[in-house]
Amino acid sequence: MASILDQYEEESARAASVRTTMPPVQEPIGPGFIDARLDTDVPIFSKKKVNFKPPDPITHMAVCNNFLVISMTSNILLRLDLEHPETPDEVELPRAVEDKVYKIFLDPTGRHLIISMESTENYYLSRNSKKPRPIGKLKGHHVHAVGWNLQNANDNTTGAILLGTSKGLIFETELTDNENSRFFQGSLDQYLKQLKILARPEELFNLGKSKAVAITGLEFDRMPSDAMTDYKYFIMVTTPGRLYQFIGSVSKSSEPPMFQPLFQQYENKTEQFLELPGDFGNSELKLYLPRFRAAPRNFAWMTGPGVYYGDIELTGAAGPSTVTTNTKLMPYPLDQDERGTNPQAMALTEFHVLLLFPDRIKVVCVLNELPIFDDIYADRLGRLLGLCKDPIKGSLWTFTSQSVFKYKIVREARDVWQMYLDMGQFDLAKDYCRDNMAQMDRVLTKQAEYLFTHERYEESAMMYAQTQNSFEEIALRFIKLDKKDALKSFILEKLESLKPQDKTQLTMLVTWLVEIYLNQLGELKEAGRDQTAEYESLQEQFRKFLNKVRVKECVSNNRGVVYDLIASHGDVEDMVFFAFLMQDFEKVITHYLQHDEYKNALKVLTKHCSGDVDLFYKFSPLLMQNIPQETVTDWIKLKKNLEPLRLIPALVQYDHNRYRQQGNEAIRYLEFCVQDMENKEQAIHNYLLSLYAKLQPDKLMTYLQMQGTDPESICYDLKYALRLCAEHNHKKACVHIYSLMGLYEEAVDLALAVDVDLAKQQADKPDEDDLDLRKKLWLRIARHVVEEEKDVKRAMEFLHDCDLLKIEDILPFFPDFVTIDHFKDAIITSLKEYNQHIEALKEEMDEATGSAEEIRKEIQGFRNKFAFVKSVDKCAACGFPLMTRGFYLFPCQHKFHSDCLIGEVVPNLSSKKRSRVEDLQRKLAEHEDVGSHNMSSRQGQGPNIKIMEIKSELDDLVASECIYCGDLMVRSVEKLFIEEEEEDLVSNGWL
Repeated sequence: MASILDQYEEESARAASVRTTMPPVQEPIGPGFIDARLDTDVPIFSKKKVNFKPPDPITHMAVCNNFLVISMTSNILLRLDLEHPETPDEVELPRAVEDKVYKIFLDPTGRHLIISMESTENYYLSRNSKKPRPIGKLKGHHVHAVGWNLQNANDNTTGAILLGTSKGLIFETELTDNENSRFFQGSLDQYLKQLKILARPEELFNLGKSKAVAITGLEFDRMPSDAMTDYKYFIMVTTPGRLYQFIGSVSKSSEPPMFQPLFQQYENKTEQFLELPGDFGNSELKLYLPRFRAAPRNFAWMTGPGVYYGDIELTGAAGPSTVTTNTKLMPYPLDQDERGTNPQAMALTEFHVLLLFPDRIKVVCVLNELPIFDDIYADRLGRLLGLCKDPIKGSLWTFTSQSVFKYKIVREARDVWQMYLDMGQFDLAKDYCRDNMAQMDRVLTKQAEYLFTHERYEESAMMYAQTQNSFEEIALRFIKLDKKDALKSFILEKLESLKPQDKTQLTMLVTWLVEIYLNQLGELKEAGRDQTAEYESLQEQFRKFLNKVRVKECVSNNRGVVYDLIASHGDVEDMVFFAFLMQDFEKVITHYLQHDEYKNALKVLTKHCSGDVDLFYKFSPLLMQNIPQETVTDWIKLKKNLEPLRLIPALVQYDHNRYRQQGNEAIRYLEFCVQDMENKEQAIHNYLLSLYAKLQPDKLMTYLQMQGTDPESICYDLKYALRLCAEHNHKKACVHIYSLMGLYEEAVDLALAVDVDLAKQQADKPDEDDLDLRKKLWLRIARHVVEEEKDVKRAMEFLHDCDLLKIEDILPFFPDFVTIDHFKDAIITSLKEYNQHIEALKEEMDEATGSAEEIRKEIQGFRNKFAFVKSVDKCAACGFPLMTRGFYLFPCQHKFHSDCLIGEVVPNLSSKKRSRVEDLQRKLAEHEDVGSHNMSSRQGQGPNIKIMEIKSELDDLVASECIYCGDLMVRSVEKLFIEEEEEDLVSNGWL
C-alpha cells in the first residue's frame, strides 16, 4: 500500500503534467460542435508506484510479456509473473568475490534471459529453469546489446540471435533450454560464431576498428521477399556515434551461422553508416512494433545531439541499402535553466519518445518534437536507474534502487490529429479522429481552406461539403468564382449528405443544381460548342443527375418548376429527356406533333403509353390524319387494349373520296374489329357500313351477307343502313335490307327495278305459312313481267316456279288481244290439278267418317269398363290403405288417394292451371260444407249438381292421365331437382 505522502506526490505530479500538456484555451472547433474536453481529463501518461519493496537495492530490471525480472546488489534475480504476482521466484547467480551484474536482456516473450556480469562472465536462464547456465565462450566479453529473433516461435530455444559486445564485436548464437544441447556438449565454436569479413579473416568484424567501441543497439527482422529459397533480412547496429544498416539474403536451408553470408556481402564494400557528433558515451536503439511479430514501423536512436527518429520501410522504397525513411533529429528537451542534459535511457511508443533522466521522465512527441510530459521524482525516492517497455503489453516501467513504477498510457493518439493537422498532413489527421466528429470537422475545414487557397476549387468544394460550416458562407465563396464547377460540386456533395426528411433543403439544392447545369449548357451552346465532347459530357452528367433516385423523386414533386427552368433556357433536347424521365409522355408526344415528327410521336405513344390508352384516344385524330397506315397498324397491334368505339372520332372525318387513303385505313381497322375481334357494337358496324357505301361499294353486299338474315343477330342499324344505301343508290343492298326488315313488298318492288330473278328470291323469303303474302308477291312479279316486259312466255313459267299461282290468277294481267294458244297448256294442266284435288278430298272425307265411327265405339266401350279394388290395395304415392279416403283408379291399375294425386300433379302444372286447381279445391270444400248442412235440413239436389261439375273439372285437370304412365312423367325429366327460388335455402341448409 502506498503511503499518504506517496499518493499526494503522485496526484501533484499528475496535475502538473495535465497543466503542461493541455492548451490554455480551446477555440470553437466548428459550427454545430463544441469542445467538451475538461481540465480533469486523464493525462496520456500516468504513473503509479508498484506496491513492492525489494529485499536488496535494485540494479537492473526488464519486463517482457508481463514477466518482470529484477537483479539486486545481492546478485539475486527476482522473477515475477505479473498475472500472478503473489508467487515471486528468486534465483541466485553464481558469482566471484565482488562480482556484480553488468546488464540483463529478456527476450520479448519473457522466456529467455541473458545475464552479463562485471567479471565478463555471461549466463543464460530460461523461464522454466532456476539454475543459470554459463556461456563459456563469451567469457571476456561484456554483452552490451542483444538482437532477439522476433520470428522465433519455439519456447525452448531462442532461435538465431545476435549479440553485441562492449568491444564492438557481433556474435551469432542460438541458446536452448535442453540439457542435451550441442551448446553445452560440444565445442562452443559449433554454436557460437564470431562474424568476420573474409577479406581479413584474422580480424573480427569490429565496428570500432581503431579502438573498441561498444555496440549499444542491435535489432534485426525479416523483410518481405518473393524469393522461394531465400529470406531477406535487415540488421540495424548502433554505437554511441554511428548507425549501421546491413541488408541481405539468407538461404532458408543454410547452416549456422545463418547471418554470415549477409555480412560477407559487405566485406569488399566501403562501410556505409550515419555518424552523428557529440558522443556522450551512452546510446540506445529502439524499434516500435504495432503488435508482436508485426513488421516494425518506427525506430529511435538515442545519441549525442538528440534522438534520431524515423520510419522503417521494408518494401525497398527507401533504397537498396537502407530501411529508414522520413528521418529527423530531435534535440533533447532543455531544462528550466535552458541547459541540455543527456538522458540515461529511452523508450519508444507509437508517437512519443520517453527519456529517462536521474530525477525525472520527459516525454517528447515525435510528430512536433515538443515535450508533453515532465514527471519529476521526489528526492526521497532516490535516483532513477532505468526505463524499460514491455514490447507485447506496451506498459512502461521505471525503477530506483528501492522502488518500481508503472506508467499507464491512455489514448496516446488523442492529440495526434491536431499535430498532423498543423503539419498539413490532412489524411493522417483524419485517420486519427474518425471517432470524433468535432475533430474531423476541423480537419476537413482546414483542408478545404488549404485547397481553396491553392486554387484547387473542386477538391475544396468536396471537403467543405463534408463539414458543418455555414452552407451560405461557403456557397458565397464559390459563387464569386468565374467557373461554377466548384459550386456545383459543393452542392452535389451537400445534397448527398441530406436526410430523407430534409425535403425543403433537398428541393432548394436540386433546383439550384438544375439551374447551374442549364447555365453551363447554355454557355457552351452560345459559344458554338454544342457539338463538342465537352458539351456531350456535361449533358450526360446533367441527365445522370436527374436520374438519381432522390433527385428524381424531388423533381417529380416539383416538375412544373423544372419545366419552367428548362423552357426558359430553350433547351429542347433536355426538355424531351426530362419529360421521358418523368414519364410525362403526353408532353413528349405534344412536342413531336408540334414539330411535325408524327412517326416519333407514334413510336413514343406505342412504346410507353400502352397502359395509358387515353393518350391514344387524344392523339389518334392527328396521327390518323398524317400517318394513317402506321397509326392503324399500331392500333391493330394493341388489339383489345383499345376500345374501338372511342377511336371513332379519329375516323369519322375520312368518309369522303378526297381522304381515300385515310378512309381505306379506317376500313382496314374496322374490318379487324369486326372480323378478328368479333366486335358487336352498333356504332362500329354502322360506320363501317357507311365507309363501304361511300368508298368501297364492292364490299357492301359481302358485308351485308356476312351479317346474316336474323335481325336479332345483325349488328348494324337496319333503318340507318337502308337510308344510307338508298342515299347512295345501292339498290341491291336496299332490297336485302327491306327483306331483313320484313318489308317484302317493298323489297320485291325495288328488286323488279334491278332484276326479276332478285325479285323472285325476295318473293320466296316470307314464312311458308303466310301463303297470301307469298302469292301476292309472286303476282306482283308476274304482273311486272306481263305488263312491263310483255313477256307472256316467261309469265307462264311462274306457274312452275310457284305452286301458289294458278292460271286464273295471272289471266287478268294479259291484254285482250292475247290468244288462248299462249296458255292452252297451262289451262289443261290447271284443270287436271283441280280434278286430282277433288278426288283427294273425297278420300279424306271417307277416312274421316270411318275414324269417327271407331271413336264412337271406343267411347261406348269405356263407359262399360270396370275394375276391382281390394281392401288391401294401397295408394301408389303414400303407401297407406286406399279405401281410407277418396281415390282415383287408372286403366293402368295405378291407384292414388285424391289428395296424394293432387299433391303430385300440382307442382308439375303451369301456374295458371295450378291456380285453377287451388280455386276448385276451395270451392269444393265450401260446397261440401253447404251440402252437408242441406242434407241435414233435407233440402233439394241443386248443390249436389254443382259439386259434380266442380269435381268433373278438377278430374280433368289432375286425373286426365296417370302420373306414372302418362306424359307428365316424361316431361318431369327436364325438371330441376332444386328450383331456382329454393337454391339459397338449400345452400344454407348444407352449411
